[in-house]
Amino acid sequence: MKRVATLAAGIVAAISFSVSAAQTFTLSSSDISQDAPLTNKQVFQGFGCSGANISPQLSWRNPPAGTKSFAITVYDPDAPTGSGWWHWTVVNIPADVHAIAAGAGAKTQAKLPEGAVQGRNDFGFSGFGGACPPAGAKPHRYQFTVWALSSDKLPIDSNASGALVGFMLNSNVIAKSVLTTNYAR
Repeated sequence: MKRVATLAAGIVAAISFSVSAAQTFTLSSSDISQDAPLTNKQVFQGFGCSGANISPQLSWRNPPAGTKSFAITVYDPDAPTGSGWWHWTVVNIPADVHAIAAGAGAKTQAKLPEGAVQGRNDFGFSGFGGACPPAGAKPHRYQFTVWALSSDKLPIDSNASGALVGFMLNSNVIAKSVLTTNYAR
C-alpha cells in the first residue's frame, strides 16, 4: 500500500511539474505595446482619420500542442455599432509561421504567408483597416489576437465578414493570446 501511495505521489508531482513548466502562448510586437496608444502608422486613412494604415509587426511563441494553423484578428469592442468593429481578419496562416511583418495587412497580401487569407473588414475591404474612432470619443480598445487552431484550413475567402470569421475561429480554437492597445482622436 505504501508503494502505491508513493507511486501515486510521484505521478501527481510529475503531472504538476509538466503543467507548471508548460510555456504560455504569447503575442508580442515590435510596433505596438500592451495598453499603449497606437501610433499614426496604425491609424486608418479615411472616414475622417489621417493615418498610414499599416498593420503592425506581430509575433507569437509557444503555440499549444495540436496547433495546425493560426489566425489573426483585430477588433474594437468599443465601436458605437452594437456589435463592435472588425479591423482585420487573417486565417490559414501555416503552423510553422510564428511572425508576420509590418504591412502584412495590405490589400495586396504580398507580405502574408502563402495560403493565408484576409477576410473583409468593417470598412468594406479585405485587409487591415486601422484605428478610427469617432472624434472626441473616449479611447477605444483594439484587441490584436492570435488564434491557435485545430484546423489547418478554414473555408474563408476574401469576402468573409468578421462575424463569419469569428464563428469559424471560435469553432476551431485551441488557444488564443491577446495584445490590447488603445487610440482616441
